[in-house]
Amino acid sequence: YKEAKENLQNYYAELGYRDAIIVADTVKNVDDKHVDINIHVEEGNKYYLRNVSWVGNTVYTSDALSQTLKMERGDVYNQKKMTERLVTDEDAIQNQYWNNGYVFFQIDPVEVNVDGDSIDVEMRMSEGSQATINHVRIAGNDRLYEEVVRRELRTKPGDLFSKAALERSYRDI
Repeated sequence: YKEAKENLQNYYAELGYRDAIIVADTVKNVDDKHVDINIHVEEGNKYYLRNVSWVGNTVYTSDALSQTLKMERGDVYNQKKMTERLVTDEDAIQNQYWNNGYVFFQIDPVEVNVDGDSIDVEMRMSEGSQATINHVRIAGNDRLYEEVVRRELRTKPGDLFSKAALERSYRDI
């Protein structure tokens, strides 16, 4: 029940009601097999994305990052979607950096201004330096010669780190 209430609040946040709270809830037994559940929710204001600014980016332009984010001025402010577009989606901004060797890349979205029903977000980025693969160690292999495994690798010593190449090597092997 507690998890269901948290999911309800998360659902409201996805719809732009980031201030939604459960004010009261009651559970009343009707009979041995049924209960009545009443939940009183105060939605608060529905928020919209106004401005997204990028700070600390040198590898990609702000326009390119905004296109990858796929969230525009006037869209409903959805923190879950923003996190997905920044970190977890296959074509997320973090993956773009990781595929170009920026393993230490970090991004922190900060709400810098809340004005009425509009929110300005500043994406604070730390790109770090590019990482190269120093050594590839193969362990636990008892069926194939090591040369056969190495031949299938997309990640070789001296190459820039790439998450996509690492995943491809894993699939190929």
